[in-house]
Amino acid sequence: MPATRIDLRAPRDGSEQAIADLLVPPPLALELGERFAAAGHQLYVVGGTVRDLILGRAGQTPDLDFATDARPEQILRILRGWVQEIWDVGIAFGTVGALRDGVRVEITTYRSEAYDRTSRNPEVSYGDSLDDDLARRDFTVNAMAVGVPDLVFVDPYGGLADLASGLLRTPATPERSFGDDPLRMVRAARFVSTLRLRPVPELVAAMAAMAGRLEIVAVERVRDEFVKLVLGVDPVAGLELLVDTGLCEFILPELPAMKLSIDEHHQHKDVYVHSLTVLEQTLELERRLPDGGPDLVVRLAALLHDIGKPATKKLMAGGKVSFHKHELVGGRMARNRMKALRFSKEITDPVVELIRLHLRFHGYGEDAWTDSAVRRYVTDAGEQLERLHVLTRSDCTTRNQRKAARLARAYDLLEERIDRLAAEEDLRSIRPELDGNQIMAILGIPPGPLVGRAYNHLLEIRLDRGLIGPAAATEELRRWAKAESAEGK
Repeated sequence: MPATRIDLRAPRDGSEQAIADLLVPPPLALELGERFAAAGHQLYVVGGTVRDLILGRAGQTPDLDFATDARPEQILRILRGWVQEIWDVGIAFGTVGALRDGVRVEITTYRSEAYDRTSRNPEVSYGDSLDDDLARRDFTVNAMAVGVPDLVFVDPYGGLADLASGLLRTPATPERSFGDDPLRMVRAARFVSTLRLRPVPELVAAMAAMAGRLEIVAVERVRDEFVKLVLGVDPVAGLELLVDTGLCEFILPELPAMKLSIDEHHQHKDVYVHSLTVLEQTLELERRLPDGGPDLVVRLAALLHDIGKPATKKLMAGGKVSFHKHELVGGRMARNRMKALRFSKEITDPVVELIRLHLRFHGYGEDAWTDSAVRRYVTDAGEQLERLHVLTRSDCTTRNQRKAARLARAYDLLEERIDRLAAEEDLRSIRPELDGNQIMAILGIPPGPLVGRAYNHLLEIRLDRGLIGPAAATEELRRWAKAESAEGK
Protein backbone atom coordinates (compact mmCIF):
# COMPACT_ATOMS: atom_id res chain seq x y z
CA MET A 1 0.00 0.00 0.00
CA PRO A 2 1.54 3.39 -0.94
CA ALA A 3 2.42 5.56 2.01
CA THR A 4 0.16 8.52 2.71
CA ARG A 5 2.11 11.62 3.73
CA ILE A 6 0.40 14.92 4.32
CA ASP A 7 2.16 18.16 5.24
CA LEU A 8 -0.19 19.45 7.90
CA ARG A 9 1.17 22.99 7.60
CA ALA A 10 0.33 23.38 3.90
CA PRO A 11 -2.95 25.14 2.99
CA ARG A 12 -5.62 22.77 1.69
CA ASP A 13 -9.38 22.38 1.33
CA GLY A 14 -11.95 19.80 2.33
CA SER A 15 -11.27 16.61 4.25
CA GLU A 16 -7.50 17.05 4.37
CA GLN A 17 -7.91 20.39 6.13
CA ALA A 18 -10.33 18.81 8.58
CA ILE A 19 -7.74 16.14 9.40
CA ALA A 20 -5.02 18.77 9.72
CA ASP A 21 -7.18 20.72 12.17
CA LEU A 22 -7.51 17.61 14.36
CA LEU A 23 -3.89 16.48 14.20
CA VAL A 24 -2.39 19.14 16.40
CA PRO A 25 0.11 17.57 18.80
CA PRO A 26 0.34 19.03 22.31
CA PRO A 27 2.98 21.75 22.85
CA LEU A 28 5.13 19.36 24.89
CA ALA A 29 5.44 17.05 21.86
CA LEU A 30 6.48 19.94 19.62
CA GLU A 31 9.06 21.09 22.13
CA LEU A 32 10.52 17.59 22.39
CA GLY A 33 10.58 17.35 18.60
CA GLU A 34 12.69 20.52 18.45
CA ARG A 35 15.25 18.93 20.78
CA PHE A 36 15.48 15.77 18.65
CA ALA A 37 15.74 17.80 15.42
CA ALA A 38 18.54 19.89 16.93
CA ALA A 39 20.37 16.64 17.67
CA GLY A 40 19.89 15.46 14.08
CA HIS A 41 17.18 12.89 14.75
CA GLN A 42 13.60 12.22 13.64
CA LEU A 43 10.75 12.09 16.16
CA TYR A 44 7.13 11.04 15.54
CA VAL A 45 4.08 10.95 17.75
CA VAL A 46 2.64 7.46 17.23
CA GLY A 47 -0.01 5.02 18.41
CA GLY A 48 -3.11 5.86 20.41
CA THR A 49 -2.31 9.56 20.65
CA VAL A 50 -2.63 10.01 16.87
CA ARG A 51 -5.72 7.81 16.69
CA ASP A 52 -7.46 9.73 19.47
CA LEU A 53 -6.59 13.10 17.94
CA ILE A 54 -8.38 12.01 14.75
CA LEU A 55 -11.35 10.75 16.76
CA GLY A 56 -11.57 14.05 18.63
CA ARG A 57 -10.64 12.29 21.88
CA ALA A 58 -7.57 14.38 22.70
CA GLY A 59 -6.60 13.85 26.30
CA GLN A 60 -8.12 10.38 26.58
CA THR A 61 -4.67 8.92 26.02
CA PRO A 62 -2.84 10.62 28.92
CA ASP A 63 0.64 9.41 27.97
CA LEU A 64 2.55 10.33 24.83
CA ASP A 65 4.25 7.67 22.71
CA PHE A 66 7.01 8.53 20.26
CA ALA A 67 9.13 6.68 17.70
CA THR A 68 12.59 7.83 16.64
CA ASP A 69 15.65 6.82 14.67
CA ALA A 70 17.80 7.69 17.72
CA ARG A 71 19.23 4.79 19.70
CA PRO A 72 18.43 4.50 23.43
CA GLU A 73 21.74 6.01 24.58
CA GLN A 74 21.14 9.01 22.26
CA ILE A 75 17.58 9.38 23.59
CA LEU A 76 18.93 9.53 27.14
CA ARG A 77 21.35 12.33 26.22
CA ILE A 78 18.58 14.37 24.57
CA LEU A 79 16.24 14.00 27.53
CA ARG A 80 18.68 14.83 30.32
CA GLY A 81 18.10 18.30 31.67
CA TRP A 82 14.68 18.59 29.99
CA VAL A 83 12.64 16.07 32.00
CA GLN A 84 12.13 15.74 35.73
CA GLU A 85 12.51 11.98 35.80
CA ILE A 86 13.85 9.21 33.55
CA TRP A 87 13.36 5.46 33.82
CA ASP A 88 15.04 2.89 31.67
CA VAL A 89 13.33 -0.38 32.66
CA GLY A 90 12.39 -0.91 28.99
CA ILE A 91 15.71 0.15 27.54
CA ALA A 92 16.59 -3.45 26.62
CA PHE A 93 13.62 -3.28 24.24
CA GLY A 94 14.58 0.15 22.93
CA THR A 95 12.19 2.20 25.09
CA VAL A 96 13.07 5.10 27.37
CA GLY A 97 10.42 6.60 29.66
CA ALA A 98 10.40 10.07 31.16
CA LEU A 99 8.22 12.52 33.03
CA ARG A 100 7.86 16.18 32.04
CA ASP A 101 5.38 18.56 33.70
CA GLY A 102 3.26 15.65 34.90
CA VAL A 103 3.08 14.03 31.44
CA ARG A 104 4.65 10.62 30.92
CA VAL A 105 6.41 10.13 27.60
CA GLU A 106 7.77 6.90 26.14
CA ILE A 107 10.25 7.10 23.28
CA THR A 108 11.11 3.96 21.34
CA THR A 109 13.77 3.44 18.71
CA TYR A 110 12.45 2.27 15.32
CA ARG A 111 12.41 -1.49 15.57
CA SER A 112 11.08 -4.80 14.42
CA GLU A 113 10.30 -7.52 16.89
CA ALA A 114 8.93 -11.04 17.01
CA TYR A 115 8.11 -13.59 19.68
CA ASP A 116 9.40 -17.12 19.45
CA ARG A 117 7.01 -19.97 20.18
CA THR A 118 7.84 -20.26 23.88
CA SER A 119 8.97 -16.81 25.05
CA ARG A 120 6.92 -13.98 26.54
CA ASN A 121 9.54 -11.42 25.54
CA PRO A 122 10.21 -9.92 22.13
CA GLU A 123 13.45 -10.28 20.24
CA VAL A 124 14.35 -6.71 19.34
CA SER A 125 16.32 -5.42 16.38
CA TYR A 126 16.58 -1.72 15.58
CA GLY A 127 15.63 -0.19 12.26
CA ASP A 128 15.98 3.11 10.44
CA SER A 129 12.57 3.29 8.72
CA LEU A 130 9.39 4.72 10.22
CA ASP A 131 7.23 2.77 7.76
CA ASP A 132 8.86 -0.51 8.77
CA ASP A 133 8.39 0.40 12.43
CA LEU A 134 4.70 1.12 11.87
CA ALA A 135 4.34 -2.22 10.06
CA ARG A 136 5.06 -4.10 13.31
CA ARG A 137 2.30 -2.32 15.24
CA ASP A 138 -0.85 -4.08 16.30
CA PHE A 139 -3.55 -2.49 14.11
CA THR A 140 -3.68 -0.04 11.24
CA VAL A 141 -5.55 2.51 13.38
CA ASN A 142 -2.48 2.56 15.64
CA ALA A 143 0.02 2.59 12.77
CA MET A 144 -0.20 6.30 12.00
CA ALA A 145 2.30 8.98 12.98
CA VAL A 146 2.75 12.73 13.11
CA GLY A 147 6.26 14.15 12.78
CA VAL A 148 7.36 16.76 15.27
CA PRO A 149 8.19 19.51 14.84
CA ASP A 150 7.66 19.34 11.03
CA LEU A 151 4.00 18.20 11.33
CA VAL A 152 3.94 15.57 8.57
CA PHE A 153 1.15 13.00 8.88
CA VAL A 154 2.27 9.48 7.90
CA ASP A 155 -0.27 6.71 7.26
CA PRO A 156 1.32 3.89 5.23
CA TYR A 157 -1.25 1.19 6.03
CA GLY A 158 -4.59 2.94 5.67
CA GLY A 159 -5.37 3.54 9.33
CA LEU A 160 -7.25 6.76 8.60
CA ALA A 161 -9.54 5.02 6.10
CA ASP A 162 -10.10 2.14 8.55
CA LEU A 163 -11.07 4.58 11.30
CA ALA A 164 -13.52 6.25 8.95
CA SER A 165 -15.00 2.87 8.00
CA GLY A 166 -14.94 1.51 11.55
CA LEU A 167 -12.74 -1.45 10.59
CA LEU A 168 -10.10 -3.26 12.63
CA ARG A 169 -7.23 -4.66 10.57
CA THR A 170 -3.54 -5.41 11.10
CA PRO A 171 -0.76 -3.74 9.05
CA ALA A 172 0.80 -7.13 8.32
CA THR A 173 -1.17 -10.36 8.08
CA PRO A 174 -3.06 -11.08 11.31
CA GLU A 175 -1.17 -14.37 11.64
CA ARG A 176 2.14 -12.52 11.67
CA SER A 177 0.86 -9.80 13.97
CA PHE A 178 -0.60 -12.22 16.51
CA GLY A 179 2.45 -14.44 16.23
CA ASP A 180 4.62 -11.47 17.18
CA ASP A 181 2.48 -10.72 20.23
CA PRO A 182 -0.50 -13.00 21.04
CA LEU A 183 -1.89 -10.40 23.44
CA ARG A 184 -2.99 -8.47 20.37
CA MET A 185 -5.85 -10.93 19.99
CA VAL A 186 -7.31 -9.76 23.32
CA ARG A 187 -6.52 -6.18 22.36
CA ALA A 188 -8.60 -6.66 19.21
CA ALA A 189 -11.60 -7.52 21.38
CA ARG A 190 -10.77 -4.51 23.55
CA PHE A 191 -10.94 -2.17 20.56
CA VAL A 192 -14.25 -3.71 19.53
CA SER A 193 -15.50 -2.69 22.98
CA THR A 194 -13.82 0.69 23.41
CA LEU A 195 -13.88 2.05 19.83
CA ARG A 196 -16.76 0.00 18.36
CA LEU A 197 -14.54 -1.18 15.51
CA ARG A 198 -15.56 -4.19 13.40
CA PRO A 199 -12.85 -6.83 12.95
CA VAL A 200 -12.37 -7.95 9.36
CA PRO A 201 -13.09 -11.66 8.71
CA GLU A 202 -9.45 -12.66 8.29
CA LEU A 203 -8.61 -11.14 11.67
CA VAL A 204 -11.39 -13.12 13.39
CA ALA A 205 -10.28 -16.32 11.67
CA ALA A 206 -6.70 -15.81 12.85
CA MET A 207 -7.89 -15.21 16.43
CA ALA A 208 -9.80 -18.49 16.40
CA ALA A 209 -6.92 -20.43 14.87
CA MET A 210 -4.27 -18.99 17.21
CA ALA A 211 -6.21 -18.69 20.49
CA GLY A 212 -3.95 -21.20 22.23
CA ARG A 213 -0.95 -18.89 21.74
CA LEU A 214 -2.38 -16.67 24.47
CA GLU A 215 -1.00 -19.11 27.05
CA ILE A 216 2.53 -17.71 26.65
CA VAL A 217 1.42 -14.20 27.65
CA ALA A 218 1.82 -13.05 31.26
CA VAL A 219 -1.46 -13.20 33.16
CA GLU A 220 -1.18 -9.59 34.29
CA ARG A 221 -0.99 -8.34 30.69
CA VAL A 222 -4.07 -10.37 29.76
CA ARG A 223 -5.95 -9.07 32.80
CA ASP A 224 -5.14 -5.44 32.01
CA GLU A 225 -6.49 -5.77 28.45
CA PHE A 226 -9.56 -7.60 29.74
CA VAL A 227 -10.24 -4.81 32.24
CA LYS A 228 -10.08 -2.19 29.49
CA LEU A 229 -12.50 -4.29 27.45
CA VAL A 230 -14.98 -4.57 30.34
CA LEU A 231 -14.81 -0.80 30.91
CA GLY A 232 -15.47 -0.03 27.24
CA VAL A 233 -18.59 1.49 25.71
CA ASP A 234 -19.69 -1.87 24.25
CA PRO A 235 -18.19 -4.62 26.45
CA VAL A 236 -20.75 -7.18 25.28
CA ALA A 237 -19.46 -7.01 21.69
CA GLY A 238 -15.89 -7.48 22.89
CA LEU A 239 -16.80 -10.40 25.12
CA GLU A 240 -18.78 -12.09 22.36
CA LEU A 241 -15.71 -11.90 20.13
CA LEU A 242 -13.59 -13.54 22.86
CA VAL A 243 -16.15 -16.32 23.28
CA ASP A 244 -16.76 -16.89 19.56
CA THR A 245 -13.03 -17.19 18.81
CA GLY A 246 -12.29 -19.47 21.78
CA LEU A 247 -10.01 -16.92 23.46
CA CYS A 248 -12.29 -16.70 26.48
CA GLU A 249 -11.40 -20.30 27.35
CA PHE A 250 -7.94 -18.98 28.26
CA ILE A 251 -9.19 -15.92 30.18
CA LEU A 252 -12.60 -16.54 31.71
CA PRO A 253 -13.75 -20.09 30.83
CA GLU A 254 -16.73 -19.77 33.18
CA LEU A 255 -18.38 -17.36 30.72
CA PRO A 256 -18.79 -19.71 27.73
CA ALA A 257 -19.61 -22.52 30.19
CA MET A 258 -22.84 -20.66 31.04
CA LYS A 259 -24.15 -21.52 27.58
CA LEU A 260 -24.89 -24.97 28.98
CA SER A 261 -27.37 -23.73 31.60
CA ILE A 262 -30.92 -22.76 30.69
CA ASP A 263 -32.31 -19.92 32.79
CA GLU A 264 -34.99 -21.14 35.19
CA HIS A 265 -37.43 -18.50 33.99
CA HIS A 266 -37.03 -19.66 30.36
CA GLN A 267 -36.76 -16.03 29.31
CA HIS A 268 -33.47 -16.35 27.46
CA LYS A 269 -31.68 -18.86 25.29
CA ASP A 270 -29.27 -19.52 28.14
CA VAL A 271 -27.63 -18.01 31.20
CA TYR A 272 -24.78 -16.76 29.00
CA VAL A 273 -27.12 -14.47 27.07
CA HIS A 274 -28.82 -13.41 30.28
CA SER A 275 -25.48 -12.48 31.88
CA LEU A 276 -24.44 -10.37 28.91
CA THR A 277 -27.83 -8.65 28.99
CA VAL A 278 -27.40 -7.87 32.69
CA LEU A 279 -23.95 -6.43 31.97
CA GLU A 280 -25.36 -4.30 29.17
CA GLN A 281 -28.07 -2.94 31.44
CA THR A 282 -25.53 -1.88 34.07
CA LEU A 283 -24.03 0.58 31.57
CA GLU A 284 -27.04 2.84 31.91
CA LEU A 285 -27.77 2.26 35.59
CA GLU A 286 -24.19 2.71 36.83
CA ARG A 287 -24.64 6.43 36.19
CA ARG A 288 -26.47 6.42 39.53
CA LEU A 289 -23.21 5.62 41.31
CA PRO A 290 -21.31 8.44 43.04
CA ASP A 291 -18.57 8.50 40.39
CA GLY A 292 -21.03 8.10 37.53
CA GLY A 293 -19.21 5.08 36.08
CA PRO A 294 -17.82 3.23 34.30
CA ASP A 295 -17.49 0.99 37.35
CA LEU A 296 -15.31 -2.11 37.08
CA VAL A 297 -16.68 -3.78 40.21
CA VAL A 298 -20.34 -3.61 39.27
CA ARG A 299 -19.61 -4.63 35.66
CA LEU A 300 -17.62 -7.68 36.74
CA ALA A 301 -20.32 -8.58 39.26
CA ALA A 302 -22.97 -8.33 36.54
CA LEU A 303 -20.93 -10.52 34.20
CA LEU A 304 -20.15 -13.14 36.85
CA HIS A 305 -23.26 -13.10 39.02
CA ASP A 306 -24.59 -16.38 37.59
CA ILE A 307 -21.37 -18.32 36.96
CA GLY A 308 -22.39 -20.75 39.72
CA LYS A 309 -25.41 -21.97 37.78
CA PRO A 310 -23.73 -24.72 35.73
CA ALA A 311 -22.39 -26.30 38.93
CA THR A 312 -25.74 -26.10 40.74
CA LYS A 313 -28.14 -26.97 37.94
CA LYS A 314 -30.85 -29.49 38.85
CA LEU A 315 -33.87 -30.67 36.88
CA MET A 316 -37.16 -30.36 38.78
CA ALA A 317 -40.61 -31.83 38.33
CA GLY A 318 -42.50 -30.45 35.37
CA GLY A 319 -39.32 -29.76 33.42
CA LYS A 320 -38.26 -26.75 35.47
CA VAL A 321 -34.65 -26.07 36.34
CA SER A 322 -33.24 -24.86 39.66
CA PHE A 323 -29.87 -23.47 40.65
CA HIS A 324 -30.03 -23.71 44.44
CA LYS A 325 -27.40 -21.61 46.23
CA HIS A 326 -25.74 -20.67 42.95
CA GLU A 327 -24.96 -17.25 44.42
CA LEU A 328 -22.73 -18.83 47.09
CA VAL A 329 -21.07 -21.25 44.68
CA GLY A 330 -20.68 -18.43 42.15
CA GLY A 331 -19.03 -16.21 44.73
CA ARG A 332 -16.40 -18.86 45.41
CA MET A 333 -15.86 -19.44 41.70
CA ALA A 334 -15.50 -15.73 41.03
CA ARG A 335 -12.92 -15.39 43.80
CA ASN A 336 -10.87 -18.27 42.38
CA ARG A 337 -10.97 -16.90 38.84
CA MET A 338 -10.13 -13.36 39.90
CA LYS A 339 -7.25 -14.70 41.97
CA ALA A 340 -5.98 -16.58 38.91
CA LEU A 341 -6.13 -13.33 36.93
CA ARG A 342 -4.22 -11.51 39.69
CA PHE A 343 -6.99 -9.06 40.54
CA SER A 344 -6.40 -7.08 43.70
CA LYS A 345 -8.29 -7.74 46.91
CA GLU A 346 -9.83 -4.28 46.59
CA ILE A 347 -11.57 -5.36 43.38
CA THR A 348 -12.17 -9.03 44.17
CA ASP A 349 -13.85 -8.71 47.58
CA PRO A 350 -16.67 -6.36 46.54
CA VAL A 351 -17.33 -8.36 43.34
CA VAL A 352 -17.68 -11.56 45.37
CA GLU A 353 -19.89 -9.85 47.94
CA LEU A 354 -22.23 -8.50 45.25
CA ILE A 355 -22.55 -11.97 43.70
CA ARG A 356 -23.42 -13.43 47.10
CA LEU A 357 -26.07 -10.77 47.71
CA HIS A 358 -27.64 -10.45 44.26
CA LEU A 359 -30.67 -12.65 45.07
CA ARG A 360 -31.52 -11.05 48.41
CA PHE A 361 -34.13 -8.72 46.93
CA HIS A 362 -36.20 -11.40 45.20
CA GLY A 363 -39.55 -11.93 46.88
CA TYR A 364 -39.69 -8.40 48.30
CA GLY A 365 -42.65 -7.42 46.17
CA GLU A 366 -44.76 -10.44 47.14
CA ASP A 367 -43.87 -10.56 50.85
CA ALA A 368 -43.09 -7.05 52.09
CA TRP A 369 -40.07 -6.88 54.34
CA THR A 370 -40.14 -5.69 57.93
CA ASP A 371 -37.98 -2.73 58.93
CA SER A 372 -35.65 -5.31 60.45
CA ALA A 373 -35.21 -7.00 57.06
CA VAL A 374 -34.47 -3.66 55.42
CA ARG A 375 -31.85 -2.86 58.06
CA ARG A 376 -30.20 -6.24 57.49
CA TYR A 377 -30.19 -5.69 53.72
CA VAL A 378 -28.39 -2.38 54.15
CA THR A 379 -26.04 -3.69 56.83
CA ASP A 380 -25.08 -6.78 54.83
CA ALA A 381 -24.47 -4.70 51.70
CA GLY A 382 -22.38 -2.18 53.62
CA GLU A 383 -20.27 -0.02 51.29
CA GLN A 384 -21.59 -1.95 48.28
CA LEU A 385 -25.22 -0.86 48.71
CA GLU A 386 -25.31 1.53 45.74
CA ARG A 387 -23.66 -1.08 43.54
CA LEU A 388 -26.12 -3.70 44.79
CA HIS A 389 -28.96 -1.39 43.75
CA VAL A 390 -27.49 -1.25 40.23
CA LEU A 391 -26.85 -5.00 39.99
CA THR A 392 -30.27 -5.99 41.31
CA ARG A 393 -32.11 -3.67 38.94
CA SER A 394 -29.93 -4.81 36.02
CA ASP A 395 -30.69 -8.46 36.82
CA CYS A 396 -34.29 -7.97 35.68
CA THR A 397 -34.20 -9.05 32.03
CA THR A 398 -37.76 -10.32 31.58
CA ARG A 399 -39.46 -9.47 28.31
CA ASN A 400 -42.79 -9.24 30.13
CA GLN A 401 -43.22 -5.49 30.42
CA ARG A 402 -45.79 -5.71 33.20
CA LYS A 403 -43.56 -7.95 35.28
CA ALA A 404 -40.53 -5.73 34.64
CA ALA A 405 -42.50 -2.66 35.72
CA ARG A 406 -43.72 -4.46 38.85
CA LEU A 407 -40.17 -5.47 39.83
CA ALA A 408 -38.85 -1.96 39.19
CA ARG A 409 -41.62 -0.46 41.32
CA ALA A 410 -40.92 -2.95 44.11
CA TYR A 411 -37.29 -1.93 44.17
CA ASP A 412 -38.30 1.74 44.08
CA LEU A 413 -40.34 1.10 47.21
CA LEU A 414 -37.42 -0.68 48.87
CA GLU A 415 -35.10 2.25 48.17
CA GLU A 416 -37.73 4.65 49.52
CA ARG A 417 -37.92 2.64 52.74
CA ILE A 418 -34.13 2.62 53.00
CA ASP A 419 -34.12 6.41 52.62
CA ARG A 420 -36.85 6.78 55.26
CA LEU A 421 -35.05 4.60 57.78
CA ALA A 422 -31.75 6.30 56.96
CA ALA A 423 -33.34 9.64 57.89
CA GLU A 424 -34.13 8.19 61.31
CA GLU A 425 -30.87 6.32 61.97
CA ASP A 426 -27.46 5.73 60.41
CA LEU A 427 -28.09 2.49 58.51
CA ARG A 428 -24.55 2.40 57.10
CA SER A 429 -22.96 1.90 60.52
CA ILE A 430 -25.52 0.11 62.66
CA ARG A 431 -24.09 -0.83 66.06
CA PRO A 432 -25.62 -1.87 69.38
CA GLU A 433 -26.59 0.99 71.65
CA LEU A 434 -24.09 -0.26 74.22
CA ASP A 435 -20.44 -0.75 73.38
CA GLY A 436 -18.05 -3.35 74.75
CA ASN A 437 -16.89 -1.23 77.69
CA GLN A 438 -20.46 -0.52 78.74
CA ILE A 439 -21.35 -4.21 78.48
CA MET A 440 -18.42 -5.15 80.76
CA ALA A 441 -19.34 -2.43 83.26
CA ILE A 442 -23.04 -3.36 83.40
CA LEU A 443 -22.40 -7.10 83.74
CA GLY A 444 -19.25 -6.76 85.81
CA ILE A 445 -17.27 -9.09 83.55
CA PRO A 446 -13.72 -8.92 82.14
CA PRO A 447 -12.85 -8.95 78.42
CA GLY A 448 -13.51 -12.29 76.78
CA PRO A 449 -15.87 -14.35 74.58
CA LEU A 450 -18.88 -13.52 76.74
CA VAL A 451 -18.57 -9.85 75.85
CA GLY A 452 -18.63 -10.73 72.15
CA ARG A 453 -21.75 -12.88 72.54
CA ALA A 454 -23.48 -10.10 74.46
CA TYR A 455 -22.52 -7.57 71.79
CA ASN A 456 -23.95 -9.79 69.03
CA HIS A 457 -27.18 -10.24 70.99
CA LEU A 458 -27.60 -6.48 71.27
CA LEU A 459 -26.78 -6.11 67.57
CA GLU A 460 -29.61 -8.52 66.70
CA ILE A 461 -31.98 -6.44 68.81
CA ARG A 462 -30.75 -3.29 67.11
CA LEU A 463 -31.43 -4.78 63.68
CA ASP A 464 -34.81 -6.21 64.64
CA ARG A 465 -36.25 -3.30 66.62
CA GLY A 466 -34.22 -0.26 65.66
CA LEU A 467 -33.25 2.30 68.29
CA ILE A 468 -34.76 1.39 71.67
CA GLY A 469 -32.63 3.65 73.91
CA PRO A 470 -29.76 2.86 76.31
CA ALA A 471 -32.07 2.06 79.23
CA ALA A 472 -34.06 -0.52 77.29
CA ALA A 473 -30.83 -1.93 75.83
CA THR A 474 -29.43 -2.31 79.37
CA GLU A 475 -32.57 -4.14 80.45
CA GLU A 476 -32.31 -6.47 77.44
CA LEU A 477 -28.64 -7.10 78.21
CA ARG A 478 -29.37 -8.08 81.80
CA ARG A 479 -32.24 -10.31 80.73
CA TRP A 480 -29.93 -12.05 78.25
CA ALA A 481 -27.15 -12.44 80.83
CA LYS A 482 -29.59 -14.00 83.29
CA ALA A 483 -30.75 -16.50 80.66
CA GLU A 484 -27.13 -17.28 79.76
CA SER A 485 -26.33 -17.89 83.41
CA ALA A 486 -29.32 -20.18 83.81
CA GLU A 487 -28.34 -22.22 80.75
CA GLY A 488 -24.80 -22.58 82.07
CA LYS A 489 -25.88 -24.16 85.35
